[in-house]
Amino acid sequence: QVQLVESGGGLVQAGGSLRLSCEASGRIFSFNMGWYRQAPGKQRDLVAHITRGGSTNYADSVKGRFTISRDNAKNAVYLQMNSLKVEDTAVYYCNAQGVFDGRSYWGKGTLVTVSS
Repeated sequence: QVQLVESGGGLVQAGGSLRLSCEASGRIFSFNMGWYRQAPGKQRDLVAHITRGGSTNYADSVKGRFTISRDNAKNAVYLQMNSLKVEDTAVYYCNAQGVFDGRSYWGKGTLVTVSS
């Protein structure tokens, strides 16, 4: 079992930057990792994903602005968010999915609020 704890959320003005962190209680080398977000009244959507091997993909809405990275030695995943927009406001969740067993784990989320 893996426990995930997100941090780094907060209030920022449009055009600003934030860096989210996700720390895992165990080793993440055998997990694909992702960041998802859920705005009020909307479904939870994928923001960025990084495979065990380091391949990444992004939602079209964040391409060129957000960067996902991982540090297996620190059991951590990061989301660098630049040029933030009001529509990026949401609770951001970290996800880990086992490469071998497919089990999925979620953090409790961190709130990002972008003001105009």
